[in-house]
Amino acid sequence: MSALITLTTDFGIGSPYVAAMKGIILGMNPAARVTDISHEIPPQDVRHAAIVLAESTPWFPAGTIHVAVVDPGVGTARRLIYAHLGDQHYLAPDNGVFSLLAKRNRPIRIIEVANAEYWLPEVSHTFHGRDILAPVAAQLSLGLEPERLGPALPQIQTLDWPDPVVTGSRIEGAVRWIDRFGNLITNITASMLAPGRSAGGLTIDCAGREIAGLSACYGQHPPGTLAGLVGSSGYLEIAVAESSAARMLEATVGTPVAVRWQP
Repeated sequence: MSALITLTTDFGIGSPYVAAMKGIILGMNPAARVTDISHEIPPQDVRHAAIVLAESTPWFPAGTIHVAVVDPGVGTARRLIYAHLGDQHYLAPDNGVFSLLAKRNRPIRIIEVANAEYWLPEVSHTFHGRDILAPVAAQLSLGLEPERLGPALPQIQTLDWPDPVVTGSRIEGAVRWIDRFGNLITNITASMLAPGRSAGGLTIDCAGREIAGLSACYGQHPPGTLAGLVGSSGYLEIAVAESSAARMLEATVGTPVAVRWQP
């Protein structure tokens, strides 16, 4: 495995909790490279964390170790797990945070992090990120075999990730997440839109508003204009040039989005 370790948490920027985890990792492996993916996950929002991990971690070098601590169940009987997905390695609570990644790539290995030999000597009931996951990540970066962490598991906990319904010349989807610009990222993929783009006359319906056609980029329209486009992650987005589609449409995660075209 690589000596590159990433951290994703809901602790907030500047949190001493993040610094503590980095201190543990670097204290055990001073040669480790520790980088942040995000510490601005909304508190206890496992679904949001799952999306951030799915959108970001596959771009890292093969062998990178990703530690995710968004853990509403810390201190309860929920498990901590190691998972090998694609060419990346992950450590997190088993609460569904890897379920979108696993939807795209079946896990190669799943292991419960159960062997206390690799934890800190004293473990807080409220900070398993520092006392268990950080030292385990450091030791994996030093060459520890994952099989020594605990027993193999057949599967991980999953969240519900509904797929769009495609019926003829209509797609029924929904807003999957909202980025910090207020762009509405849906669960409708570019490949699903291909027949409509070929046919022409594609229309997007969301929150009582219609958008005609797809734009190439955000800046293609005057400020305040509502637009649909395929974003960098390959999904249909609804955006407002230089403003927030979420605010304009009063949309939230789960808001229905439909696409239709002439057959």
